[in-house]
Amino acid sequence: MSKSEELHALIQQISACTLCQAELPLPAKPIIQLSSQAKILIAGQAPGIKAHDKGAPFHDPSGQRLRDWLGVTEEQFFDERIFAILPMGFCFPGTIIRNGKKSGDKPPIPLCAETWRQAILKQLTQVELVIVLGQYAIDYHLTKNKQPKLSVTEAVMNWQEYWPQKIALPHPSPRNNIWLKRHPEFEIEVLPVLKQRVAALINQY
Repeated sequence: MSKSEELHALIQQISACTLCQAELPLPAKPIIQLSSQAKILIAGQAPGIKAHDKGAPFHDPSGQRLRDWLGVTEEQFFDERIFAILPMGFCFPGTIIRNGKKSGDKPPIPLCAETWRQAILKQLTQVELVIVLGQYAIDYHLTKNKQPKLSVTEAVMNWQEYWPQKIALPHPSPRNNIWLKRHPEFEIEVLPVLKQRVAALINQY
């Protein structure tokens, strides 16, 4: 069986996965985008409710901001041959309610990554850049089995330590607008370099 066939079989298994159903607010609906040809891996958190409704990742304001950060079109972003999109949790985990108000999404359910992540990563042999979004992905991809854990700010501001194989970004959610205002150097120093790297990888196709 070829790598492409192995990955296709794995995707079919994931699509039918209901391991976390008891902890999910809605029917299990794993949302991923994978191809053995992908050169860029986006390691995110978990799908939001809009992504769940549409059955595709980053179909929301976070996705638009992320595409702006990467300097890519929707067509490029949703081309599985270019971008693999692999969140830490494949299904919408639910919403946090504080004082009767919505306060963001719940964390990814750990069982998802424990069950599937290593098997998938082994199939993505063409990946040259891993874009690590948010705290849970940082914990897995940058500080797994290490102490102390990195905060998002530490991981983002020390981006050159992992470059050019990996780069950490804050989650592109509008909830991080305050963080972005406090760290203007992110857009000034980091994003231009990231856009150049992404463009160079896309030009290889």
